[in-house]
Amino acid sequence: MIKPVLFVLSAPSGAGKSTLIHRVRLVSPDIFYSVSCTTRSPRQGEVDSTDYHFVNKQQFQQLIDSQGFLEWKMVHGSMYGTPYKPIEDALKNGVRCILDIDVQGALEAFQKIKNSVGIFIKPPNLNALEERIRLRGLDSEESIKIRMENSRKELMEAGKFPYQIVNDDIELATIELIDIIRKESENS
Repeated sequence: MIKPVLFVLSAPSGAGKSTLIHRVRLVSPDIFYSVSCTTRSPRQGEVDSTDYHFVNKQQFQQLIDSQGFLEWKMVHGSMYGTPYKPIEDALKNGVRCILDIDVQGALEAFQKIKNSVGIFIKPPNLNALEERIRLRGLDSEESIKIRMENSRKELMEAGKFPYQIVNDDIELATIELIDIIRKESENS
């Protein structure tokens, strides 16, 4: 019997958490993936309700006012938040959940949902991280500088997560993440 657990993945931008989550969901499609809300415009190729729920500022504020977020914040002029109800419903129905959120949001989630499991994804080093961000081709030079500064700060918070995975080999990191999820999902 699998127990319902909230897995909270956090990592610096470019460390590979979205790729790892995608790979885990291919192996375990029963895991509910919580799609975040944002007020920013979709990037090329992003799909509403798959990558994010793209909402306007008024809709976002309504969710804040109604306590509809597990956590939320303003980042680079746009608002991001994790809707609470879908996670709460999934856990009540015995379904495992997985979140992809930043360190600050993860720490809030740990406080609000007891027994959630924190997993921090680390890059092999900062040079590799910067190279990954540059290879994506999504960010300006100024944005890359900001992301790298934020990454340094986030890496200092890794010790607040019971599990840490160094993503220097995507195959090994995927296996390690699947093993953690299986271990924490077992009823003991």
